[in-house]
Amino acid sequence: MTVLDISASVMQFLLAFIVVAPLLGAAAALLPAPPGLKGKSPGQAVLRHGVTVTGAVLAAAIVLAAGFDHDRPATMQATTDISWIPALDVRIHLGIDGISLPLLLLTALLTFLCALYSYFKLPAGPSPKAFVALVLVLESGTLATFAVLDLLLFFLAFEMVLIPMYFLIARWGGEARRPAAWKFILYTLLGSVVMLLGLLLIGLKSGTFDMVALATDNGRGLTTSVQVTAVLAIGLGLAVKTPMWPLHSWLPDAHTAAPTVGSVLLAGVLLKMGTYGFVRILLPIAPDGMHTFAPYLAAFAVVGIVYGSLACLALARTGAKGDLKRLIAYSSVGHMGFVLLGIATMTPTGVNGALFANIAHGLITGLLFFLAGAVKDRYGTADLDTLAGATGAALYGRAPRLGALLAFAAVASLGLPGLAGFWGEMLTLFGAYSPAEGLSRPAFRTFMAIGAFGTLLTAAYMLIVVRRVCMGEHAPHSALSPSPRPTPTAEDQQPTDAARPSDTPRSGADASAAAPARPAAATPQLADIQPYEAAAWTPLAALTVLAGLWPAVLLGLTDPAVQKLLAGGKS
Repeated sequence: MTVLDISASVMQFLLAFIVVAPLLGAAAALLPAPPGLKGKSPGQAVLRHGVTVTGAVLAAAIVLAAGFDHDRPATMQATTDISWIPALDVRIHLGIDGISLPLLLLTALLTFLCALYSYFKLPAGPSPKAFVALVLVLESGTLATFAVLDLLLFFLAFEMVLIPMYFLIARWGGEARRPAAWKFILYTLLGSVVMLLGLLLIGLKSGTFDMVALATDNGRGLTTSVQVTAVLAIGLGLAVKTPMWPLHSWLPDAHTAAPTVGSVLLAGVLLKMGTYGFVRILLPIAPDGMHTFAPYLAAFAVVGIVYGSLACLALARTGAKGDLKRLIAYSSVGHMGFVLLGIATMTPTGVNGALFANIAHGLITGLLFFLAGAVKDRYGTADLDTLAGATGAALYGRAPRLGALLAFAAVASLGLPGLAGFWGEMLTLFGAYSPAEGLSRPAFRTFMAIGAFGTLLTAAYMLIVVRRVCMGEHAPHSALSPSPRPTPTAEDQQPTDAARPSDTPRSGADASAAAPARPAAATPQLADIQPYEAAAWTPLAALTVLAGLWPAVLLGLTDPAVQKLLAGGKS
């Protein structure tokens, strides 16, 4: 079934355009703006250019999805296969199936929303030209990672995103941005060096780097020792990017320091590259090696689930001076633990759950980082104690729509049934209940129980965050009372992006003097959701509901492709 009847050559062009257009757009962004297109400010034209390019890529991705044959999601479609380095049998091989198509669409959507958001809210930093060019290079590398079918091309695309993300953190980030950027680049580069050795080992021992041919062979051309070595090497590189506990320590620092759009792309897109590599490369190409390491992968995954949740609980408690962005970053460690647990089961149920959780995490955590950035812009801080103590009414009283959307994203993140976060976690736990043949059922059922306990911890810290940030420490006292709220204190009136300096007294004495001039009617309001914010956030909220209510849309794509991968290339 296809929505649009598109010829094979047009499908090939669309996929190639999706991968290459952001690179060409990045080069064009660095050129001087043509006369008449400069807009009201020097940076406006290049920001508009970023929206245009990412919008064109998103439109092409939607048309590609409409032309995709949904009756054959296990078959590679829109394929291009051109010889590039004949001596090594390296080919420019592109294609998509039911596993890669959702990730391609997610990447195109998130990058467009980030470009749209940045047009109105550019983070403080150097030239807008460099910012737009880096975002576009990042998009091209990520899209290529999900579209290429050659091991060496996969590695090049995998590495292509590191430098843009490094500069986005180091030049447009907040406090401690340089140490966080260095930590990010060092961890990921060291992991990538080990991964390259594993990819070369597979290619040289099998005689090809073609991922489709290798998946069809299903490891029959590789000895068990080669597979075990390859899984260890490649898995380490992928685990750093995922990130898997205990290789996760770069992530909280990077998220805390990154600008809002950097955090959205890092959580929503870059982390998926690691788990995609496990599914696309290790499961079908080295099944015996994966079988050897699956129990260890599952053990690290569930430790990550519990560790991430406990870290979030520690940050959320009163007096901990926890940072909201840092808490969301630690929550990602737990959520990606579910993805790794599903992959470790080596069953269609578990792997489908992992792929579903991948997409759900991209939508929900991307929205959470957008909202955390908006809260920080308004309050001037993401410190949870400051946010909770700023006023009794907190977000519900000062920016009710923003508070409601933050509460929605939080309950989606904790896996509320009917929203996207539920299905991925449930399917991975079902997969752990009955793992692949040869894996220890008692061990995996223990992992399932620990993972289920992690869902309870996730609910606990997310509800604490909603209570503190949205309702405030004394919410029942002030937010729910119909009587007029007390006159704001000097602390309530500290400058924010939404307040005019002239409205902000400098001291308690000034506040007392100014009180008679303004009605003692209400807590000072913050700017609620702006139109450009609604435009950037609404698609993520809507897709979170759609995926939760209609999971068959995504599972119908992934399941046949997963069945084929696990069956050794046979449908």
